[in-house]
Amino acid sequence: MSVRTQSSEEPAETVHRSGFACFVGRPNAGKSTLTNALVGQKVAITSNRPQTTRHTVRGIVHREEAQLILVDTPGLHKPRTLLGERLNDVVRATWAEVDVIGFCLPANEKLGPGDRFIAKELAGIKKTPKVAIVTKTDLVDSKTLAEQLIAIDQLGTELGITWAEIVPVSATGNQQVDLLADLLIPLLPEGPALYPEGDLTDEPEQVMVAELIREAALEGVRDELPHSIAVVVEEMIPREDRPADKPLLDIHANVYIERPSQKGIVIGPKGKRLKDVGIKSRQQIEALLGTPVFLDLHVKVAKDWQRDPKQLRRLGF
Repeated sequence: MSVRTQSSEEPAETVHRSGFACFVGRPNAGKSTLTNALVGQKVAITSNRPQTTRHTVRGIVHREEAQLILVDTPGLHKPRTLLGERLNDVVRATWAEVDVIGFCLPANEKLGPGDRFIAKELAGIKKTPKVAIVTKTDLVDSKTLAEQLIAIDQLGTELGITWAEIVPVSATGNQQVDLLADLLIPLLPEGPALYPEGDLTDEPEQVMVAELIREAALEGVRDELPHSIAVVVEEMIPREDRPADKPLLDIHANVYIERPSQKGIVIGPKGKRLKDVGIKSRQQIEALLGTPVFLDLHVKVAKDWQRDPKQLRRLGF
């Protein structure tokens, strides 16, 4: 690891760095929560259920001397469906293109076969620097954390991975999150900012809106339908005839499930659950877009969409 030092005689010119980092780890290792904490605003959806991130969401961390663009990938896992295989391909393609990889390992779970599976894949990517990030440190005592740090160090030695850094963080407790950014930035190439200041993500708004609706729809039904819900925003149009100081955005979205029997679960008794989904996601969407929203939600069946290439394409995968 090189350390840049500055002599007192001549002030060193500040070098601007910009580049891409991605967080990898098995599902539910805290990748999305960490992305949100670094960017300081909600850009990636978070849930306590594996497999929620399906799109590559980029969060952008702006610093005076650097711009760090975070690419959030789905969790890599042993695939069981066509969707699973496609998600794994997305992960590998992303790894090949970024400047630094952050491997997220939760402090509160011993290293398991899933972590080893990913570490072996990482060992095959030689050039890209890798930072081991121990997440969820607020859930463990210092002894457990120390044991996890040693285990990660040993895993690297065993597989021939040289960690550029091993960093413990708590995204929810906001501990060491800034430090993590400080350690990732020197690993980026020199270069100008790639995005205008103030941009936090380059995801199309429609995709982010769909993700917020999906997160709200998963809220009460995770155990029953964790992977069966997809959301497509059909249109987002400003309501006509509104005064300039009272705009309203009409959003029409479809919530897709795989089987007719799942419809009742998502809609709930007397439509209560769908109504709650609408209220909750509308608040999040209004906060994201900074404008009042009228949200029109419909639940539709797309039979076995996770296994059907045509449906996967239509739903944006």
